[in-house]
Amino acid sequence: MNNFEENLKKLESLTSDIKRSDISLEDALKDFEEGIGLAKELESQINEIEGKIQILMNEPNPMEKDNPPQFDDFSINEEVKGTRK
Repeated sequence: MNNFEENLKKLESLTSDIKRSDISLEDALKDFEEGIGLAKELESQINEIEGKIQILMNEPNPMEKDNPPQFDDFSINEEVKGTRK
């Protein structure tokens, strides 16, 4: 999985390319399709991050040495459950 910042930069680049006046329709469509895929991956990454934040926010003392946060493994196709192991 690419990291969030890389995906966001690539999506921003694709968006800029699509806005160019000299881009062909075929290239614009290709960039658009790639952008949709990146947007879905970014959304999944954001959902995973939000799940981890919810876990941390619901812990009484999440950062104590004897209670480090442990997260379920999330997959891109799986809904975030937000549970601790």
